[in-house]
Amino acid sequence: MLSDNFWRIIRIGVVGLVLAAAVAGLVLGDAWLWVAVEWSPPAYAGFYARGGFDTPTTVALLVAALVKAALLWLILRAPAPGPLDRREKALRRLLYLAVAYALVLWFPIALLPDAVGAALQLALWTAIDVLYLLVIRWRSRMLRAAAGAMFAVELAGMADELLDELDLPELGSGGIVALGLMLGGVAATIITVVGQRRDGRWSRGTQVAGWLSVGVYALTIPLNILLARISSGSLAVLVMMDAVGLVSTVWIAATARELPVEGRPADLPPARRVIRVAVAAVAVLPIIALIHPEQTPHLTYTGWSMDCYDRPGFGDLKPAERDAAFLCRARSTDGGVPPMFPDSLSDQGILAYGRALCRAKDRDEQEAILTRAGSTRPAWGADPWDLVYVCPEVVGATRPELLRSTAEAKAANTAYIAEKNARCRDPWPRTKGVVQATANYFLFVDGDPGYVVHDPEDEAAGEAEKQTTGKVYDDSTLTGEADSSVLVGHVEDVVDVCLTVKALRTAPPRRTAGWYQVNEVPIVSRSGRLTVPEMGEGGEVGAGAPMPNLAIAGKGRYRLRVYVRVGDAGEEHLVVVFPGASGKRLNLKP
Repeated sequence: MLSDNFWRIIRIGVVGLVLAAAVAGLVLGDAWLWVAVEWSPPAYAGFYARGGFDTPTTVALLVAALVKAALLWLILRAPAPGPLDRREKALRRLLYLAVAYALVLWFPIALLPDAVGAALQLALWTAIDVLYLLVIRWRSRMLRAAAGAMFAVELAGMADELLDELDLPELGSGGIVALGLMLGGVAATIITVVGQRRDGRWSRGTQVAGWLSVGVYALTIPLNILLARISSGSLAVLVMMDAVGLVSTVWIAATARELPVEGRPADLPPARRVIRVAVAAVAVLPIIALIHPEQTPHLTYTGWSMDCYDRPGFGDLKPAERDAAFLCRARSTDGGVPPMFPDSLSDQGILAYGRALCRAKDRDEQEAILTRAGSTRPAWGADPWDLVYVCPEVVGATRPELLRSTAEAKAANTAYIAEKNARCRDPWPRTKGVVQATANYFLFVDGDPGYVVHDPEDEAAGEAEKQTTGKVYDDSTLTGEADSSVLVGHVEDVVDVCLTVKALRTAPPRRTAGWYQVNEVPIVSRSGRLTVPEMGEGGEVGAGAPMPNLAIAGKGRYRLRVYVRVGDAGEEHLVVVFPGASGKRLNLKP
């Protein structure tokens, strides 16, 4: 075992290096100061503060350097002498490995896939928790059983994180489960400290370090889990929380150091207890000072927050989740558009302005409210599908469909499509095609030239469809053909038409009576397919029912005849396809 003098040299050298590096970093610039205090690459500093550090962050880094130096002085103490059995030796080595991981090994492991780091942590702490149960003299079967239960919850949290990294089903979903697993970890720390006290071999100072680590958790959970303040708020808070986190490492190192029964010091002398209390005060008080007063912005959600990537419907959210959904939309920068509200506005302020927008009588009043809020796009107003999350009673009165869940919206859309399809009838019921279908064809609301009959697998189909768009307006027939694609326009200004398609083996009689317009054009199928686009999942354009393959003779040339009329059911189209080599264009009516 290394001598106490050697450990003292190491302590003085490491602590002196930390303090000297902090001073050098203050002189050399922000990146060097970050590396000196946070012990992480300068790129991390650029990620957290792209425009450089502000004064509070610089002050926090200097204070953090002093805190870390003081805590390192406690961590790097020589192990207490005395005999250890096989289990105690294994526990000491694993605890020191956990200390090394917290101080230096985390960075090289972070270069590996995230799942590797999560698996290593799970394996390390599984072994430590098992040895805790075997080494600590709990002096109570019930306490040992409670410790085992709490350790199991702690390890379940680590296992849940590993499952998440492996993209496997997690143990639970939602913030409540995550919070419960973290609280289980806190409970595991508490019960370990209780076990140390009942064991009797660990000093009061080690137990104090354990209770202080519980205090660190008490700060971390409400700030980081419940309010998400650390990652999205002040960088100074992040720096100080990182420094205070070393308190847990102090406790782990002290637990490993004092494992031997012999040579364990009595309760700490009063002077040393004062020093440790002072260190704890230096660590905790800056955090309290850095917690902002209520009037400053609480930026829980930003345009790039992970929680904002999903866009659930109103009916899919619990009441407690709806404000968060509105904040995501209010701060969203999707598509490169500016957010509805400036970043300087707090969550509470945005919610208040959102409810004011709900009460606005018109767009002009909304514009005035957004201007008052400092929005960069006040003239855009606010849309009801965004405001529904903060005032469902107002929006739901005029737009009840916005209150639906995803399942309800899907069911309503399916029913709407079925209703539209039901109004369409086959205009040639006695002429049965080899394949045929009748459905409503939905067009773009803002104007659509029509629908296409095409070979979807033809490599040149895209270029052919571009050509048909120009040809459809060449004359009054509103039918543009180009090789493997035909674009059929509509007579009236409509958003949907009743469409029937039939494939026949031979040319049918003309039967133009009762139709407003009848045209026949050539079309080619190079892949053996001809069809009409269908409305896809969540789509707005296309046929409302499955469309058949009209190229019944396989690859080759076909003729396509289009019948158009306007009746009680609206605009009706009949498309008949049959084999034919002619390349002529025929206007059969008018």
